[in-house]
Amino acid sequence: MATLLLRGKCPGVTALVLPRVGLCLSLFLCCGGAVSVVPHHDQFQNPITPPCLTCSTPSPSLRLLAALTSLDMESKISQCPQQNSEVSSLRHAFRLLDADFFTDNKVLEVAKGAEEFNIPIIRANRKSVASVDGGLQNPSCLVFDPSWGSEQPDGINRRFTHTMPSDIQRPGSDEDIAFMSVLELGELIRTRQITSKELTRLFLERLRRYNGILEAVVSYTEELAYAQAKRADELLAQGVYLGPLHGIPYGLKDIIAVPGYHTTWGSTSFKDQVLNIDAWVYKRLKSAGAVLVAKLVSGSLAYDDIWFGGRTRNPWNIEEFSTGSSAGPAACTSAGMVPFAIGSETAGSITYPAARCGVTALRPTFGTVGRSGVMSISESLDKLGPFCRSAADCTIILDAIRGRDPDDPSSRDIPLDSPFTVDITKLTVGYLDDAEMEVVHVLSSKGVTMVPFRLNYTVASVQGILNFTMDVDMLAHFDEWQRLGKDDQYEAQEQWPIELCRARVVPAVDYVQAQRARGKLIREVRESFNVDAFIGNATDWEKVCLGNLVGMPVIVVPTGYANISASPPSGKRRRRTVTTGIYAPPQKDHIALALAIAYQSVTDHHKQRPPINDLGAK
Repeated sequence: MATLLLRGKCPGVTALVLPRVGLCLSLFLCCGGAVSVVPHHDQFQNPITPPCLTCSTPSPSLRLLAALTSLDMESKISQCPQQNSEVSSLRHAFRLLDADFFTDNKVLEVAKGAEEFNIPIIRANRKSVASVDGGLQNPSCLVFDPSWGSEQPDGINRRFTHTMPSDIQRPGSDEDIAFMSVLELGELIRTRQITSKELTRLFLERLRRYNGILEAVVSYTEELAYAQAKRADELLAQGVYLGPLHGIPYGLKDIIAVPGYHTTWGSTSFKDQVLNIDAWVYKRLKSAGAVLVAKLVSGSLAYDDIWFGGRTRNPWNIEEFSTGSSAGPAACTSAGMVPFAIGSETAGSITYPAARCGVTALRPTFGTVGRSGVMSISESLDKLGPFCRSAADCTIILDAIRGRDPDDPSSRDIPLDSPFTVDITKLTVGYLDDAEMEVVHVLSSKGVTMVPFRLNYTVASVQGILNFTMDVDMLAHFDEWQRLGKDDQYEAQEQWPIELCRARVVPAVDYVQAQRARGKLIREVRESFNVDAFIGNATDWEKVCLGNLVGMPVIVVPTGYANISASPPSGKRRRRTVTTGIYAPPQKDHIALALAIAYQSVTDHHKQRPPINDLGAK
C-alpha cells in the first residue's frame, strides 16, 4: 500500500495523508500544492521519495470538496502566502452550488456562520437520527399526500368483494400447478384438493431448481414456511378458512424485514444483517394465511438488478437481466417459482422488471400500503406492490396488504371500490401515442369509451425533480454508510456511489424548490387528467418519473411477445415480452385494476410460460 505525501510551494510545507483521506488531498491541491506517492512503511519511517507530480489547475470537483471541507478540518498544513485566499476557495464552492453572487465580506460571513452555527446543528441532528442506516426509524414529519382535489373519501376501508373460480380441478403435473393463479390455488386449498404443505414443498423445490440460473433468491425461509403451512392446514381442518390467500406460498423482496432471517438489502455492506422486525406488509400477509417461502433478490440498496450474489436474469431470455431492483420478485413470479411476490418501487423498480419478465404487477397509489420494517430510499416516493400472474391476483393481494400502518405516517386507509364490480362501460379511457393498440381495441369491444389523450404540463424538469428527491432522501438514510466509506464496497460504482456523492452538494434551498416544482407538476397533471384512466408505455422514463412524483397507480400488463435478435437455434422459445401500462388517478387503483381484469378476461398473454425448462443457452 502506498502513502500520499503533499508538498507545498513554500519550503518545509509537507503533510502526510493516510488512505481514504481524499478530502485532505483536495484541499491541498486547491492551495496549489503538489502530490507524491511513496511506499508504505511501518510507522511511516524512512519513506522513499519519488519525483513530485504537480497539479497547477485543480478540477472543479476538487475545488468544491476542498472548500466544503476546509470549514470542518483541523489541517496540519501551514499557511503560505502563495496559497489561494480563503475567499477564492470558498467562491469555487459557491459557484458549483450556483450561488456565486455574494460579496467578499458576505462570503466570509457565510463561512463563519456555517462553522459556528450550521455545523453544530448538522452534527447534532445527524447524531440524533442518522447513526443507523436504512431509514427504518425516525421518519420525516413532512408527509406527502397524493390525493387530488375536493373529493373526500368516506373513510370506510371496505374489503373487496370477489367470486371464487368454479370447477377448478387439480392438474396432473406439478408444472401445471406452479403456473396456476392465486385464486385457482386458493380454490384447490379451500376444496382440500391440495394442502398448503404440498404447495410449499412444490415451490421450495422450484426455487432451488431454477435459482442457480436466475440468481433470484437470497434466503430460503423453509423452517418458517413449513410451520406456517402446517398452521394453515390445521385451521382448515378445524373449519377456519382465512380467505383466498389461506396457505398460499409467496416471496418478499429482501428489503422487507422478517425476524430470524437475513435482510440484506442486496448489499455487501449489509449481507449479514438480521433485523428482528415484523414488517407491516409481512404481518398483513401472515394474518391472511399466506406462507413465506423465500426472501427474493433486491438490487443492491434497491438500485437495479445487481446484488452482492450476482445479477438476476430474465426467465424469458437468460441472456438478459431482469432490470429494476425488484428483480427477484419479477423473475420468480415469471418462472413459476412463487405464485406471487411483493416488490417495491421508488423510480421504476416495479414497472421495469415486470415489463422485462412478462408478469402483471401493480404500483399502487402512494400511501396505500404501509412500509414500516422496509428499507427506505425516499419517504415521499417509496411504494410496495404485488407481482402476480394476473390483474385479478393483484387485486386479491392488494386487498390483503392495503391500509394504514401506525408506524408509517404516509400510509392511509384509502377507500377503494372493488375492481371486480366496476362497470367499465361507464368509463372514458385515454390512450397515448405509445399505447399498445390491442389493449385499446379489446377495451373498446368491452364497451369502454376510448379516446386519444395526452398529458399536458409545463414543468420541464420532471426527471431532475425525481433525481433530486430520490438521491437527497436516500443520502439522508445512508449518511453514515457514505461517511464511513462503505460506498467503496458497493457492487456497481456507477450507481448509488456517484449519485449520492452528487447529492451531498444539493443545497437545501434547491431541494425545496424541487418540491415546489413537484407541486406545480401535480396541479398541472390533475388539471390535464380529464379521463378516468389512460393507456401508455409502462417503462418510458418520463412517465416513470412523473407517475412516481404524482403518486399515481399503474398496472403493468403483458400484451404479447416478440422474437429477439440473434435468437438461439431453432426450437428454442426465448422471446421478448411486450407490455403496456394502465394508469389511473391517485386513489383510483380499482379503475386500473378493473380495466386490466377486463382485458385479461379475453386474452391469454398473461398465461404464457417462459422457457424455463428449455433455456437454449448458446
